[in-house]
Amino acid sequence: MAASGVGAASAAGREHGPIARALWYRQLERYPATPSRVLYLALVVLATIVLYYQLYVAGGVAPQILAEYHMSFRFYVDITVVGNAIGAFTSVLAGLADRWGRANMVAYGLGVTALLVLAGIPNAPNSWSFAVIISAIGFVEGIVLVATPALVRDFSPQLGRASAMGFWTLGPVVGSLVVAEVASHTLSHLVAWQDQFIICGVVGVVVFLAALVGLRELAPALRDQLMVSLRDRALVEARAKGVDVEESLHRPWSQVVTRDIVLSAFAVAVLLIIYYTAVGFNPIYFETVFGFSASQANALGNWFWAFDAGVLVIVGLASDRLRVRKPFMLVGAVGAVVMTIVYLGKATQPHTTYYQFALIISILAAFLAVAYAPWMASFTETVERRNPALTAHGLAVWGWILRAVIAVSVFLLPYVVSSTNPLVQDAAVATKAQAIEKADPNVKIVLAHQALFTELARYTTAKIPGPLLGKAVKEVGLKDLLAVSKDPRIKGEIAFFSAHASELRQVEAAAAATPSQWQRWYWVCVAGEIAFIPFIFVMAGRWSPKKAREDAQAHDRRVEQELAALRGAGDTSVASR
Repeated sequence: MAASGVGAASAAGREHGPIARALWYRQLERYPATPSRVLYLALVVLATIVLYYQLYVAGGVAPQILAEYHMSFRFYVDITVVGNAIGAFTSVLAGLADRWGRANMVAYGLGVTALLVLAGIPNAPNSWSFAVIISAIGFVEGIVLVATPALVRDFSPQLGRASAMGFWTLGPVVGSLVVAEVASHTLSHLVAWQDQFIICGVVGVVVFLAALVGLRELAPALRDQLMVSLRDRALVEARAKGVDVEESLHRPWSQVVTRDIVLSAFAVAVLLIIYYTAVGFNPIYFETVFGFSASQANALGNWFWAFDAGVLVIVGLASDRLRVRKPFMLVGAVGAVVMTIVYLGKATQPHTTYYQFALIISILAAFLAVAYAPWMASFTETVERRNPALTAHGLAVWGWILRAVIAVSVFLLPYVVSSTNPLVQDAAVATKAQAIEKADPNVKIVLAHQALFTELARYTTAKIPGPLLGKAVKEVGLKDLLAVSKDPRIKGEIAFFSAHASELRQVEAAAAATPSQWQRWYWVCVAGEIAFIPFIFVMAGRWSPKKAREDAQAHDRRVEQELAALRGAGDTSVASR
């Protein structure tokens, strides 16, 4: 095997002590047995869950963050755009995982983000400091976004790939679920939004330590090969003795920036616009449009993410059993289109109940999962069709395109939903006004007839001119008009409404416009879901389970023939198996 940077590191690992091997030199020279392989996959999934928990925790308390820093909705969105843009470019850097390895990127990336979340964000003194730290987390996330599915691919043969990718996809989904679950159960008594980040940071430190000690990866000569089933293990290890790693990594980008890989990555990025809208803006949407509390808005997220997570695993198992991906992708995309249309129809129906939304978004999430887990498996197989040694480079193309599309869509969202800013920024004023009107119904009467009550306040009860009194009774219909006009509480309340008249008018206008604006945005999401469908056809894999089984049987015959040839040539490592 030709020497490479990774190969040299592997050799160096054998020369170092157990501490160095545990903390840095992580490569496995032989394909692990099933229990060890499952352990490594579990660590990768756990690391992914925690990373996305750290990335998404801000979405659960977005209204509170905006209020704390007096931050405009536009500024908050721009932070998200910059974070995704940075993540897009660091995804490209993560393509180096094909040469430098994946495990250290994941383990130490977790450590960095854990410290930023635990100590950085809760102590951020202003909105700009908050923005810088969020961008730094986006930098690391772009790297780990590529490194973690690359590890999953390495440890999962093609015939178990959809199941493994279904579990990997639990990372962003369960990360979102954890955000919603923790927020919905703690916001009512842990009032400070910073507490959400402290909880998240502590969890991140614990998982970082677990990954630091336990996470491993395959040596490059093993991972650079195509492995269809676990029956290929002996052949893969035998071939590894003659793999030229440097040659397999020659001109990597020209091998993966191809029509099938690029279009597939774009397709899933536009499919997931609805998903990332839910991640970043569902609490804002439900609180500002439907008046749900922060806990209720996050609890709705529990339904979305729980159904998404459960279906990801089930569909992954089903896809592997039937050995096809494309039919699942088609059914999932069509179902998502239908349910998103149902969902957007509720935007202009303010009396839609919590449980109606819970049902709709649960079914929507399930269909997205039906499409996504098989897509992840099919995408890695599409990359392997080009070159199995360039899995991380192919995933880097996906990571870049995904983050770029999300950055552009999030940047455009405030232009489509332009009325959200006053609803968020002036939420405290609007809430107080609603509380006043609820506690004192007379204030509504006074507000509607301010000029009349201003004139009445000039007179005592006995000296109100008859015509004025008659006019007042006729217009307002109250006998105790003067008592209302003289009430000191009313005067204070009227002063509040007068001082905040501009903000309240903006809130009223925004409240009227926002539902239809969100509805237009969700039509954009529908367009993305429809655009996903034609690109299914450029990806690797069969439509027919029968044809897929025939392909697997033909592959098994070729493996047996090659193993027999190696045994005949006297390869003792194969003969002993």
